[in-house]
Amino acid sequence: MAQAHNLDCEAAAVGCRFIIQSEDEAEAIELAKRHMRDVHGKDCSDEELRSEHLRIV
Repeated sequence: MAQAHNLDCEAAAVGCRFIIQSEDEAEAIELAKRHMRDVHGKDCSDEELRSEHLRIV
């Protein structure tokens, strides 16, 4: 079974129900960066997303 990279934005931003789940880490990071920038006005580095927000499920 392939592992998926998951970001549940509600864990980082109360009230935000945005969820990303992808088998492709690069895709998950790009989608997360776009969401954080466009919705929350925050620029996140790839490493910040990997270490603080993305989970492997």
